[in-house]
Amino acid sequence: MKLPRDVSGASLQAALRRLGYTAVRQRGSHVRITTQINGEHHEVIPLHTSIKVKTLSSILKSVARHHEMDVPELLRKLDL
Repeated sequence: MKLPRDVSGASLQAALRRLGYTAVRQRGSHVRITTQINGEHHEVIPLHTSIKVKTLSSILKSVARHHEMDVPELLRKLDL
């Protein structure tokens, strides 16, 4: 499954709100989001206009692992 190439940091942050993530702090152009669902989990998202594919892949793998699903299932759930 190919990852989307045009995902912005703001749209990824908005999509992850569906999984219970909320912003806890921001420093410069990076925001830290946290969820308490399935235990505590933190991610740092760059608020750039287009997230690099490798960075996006890393974030999605980490989130999918935490929520016990695979990346394609996560992408469908997030509508990215």
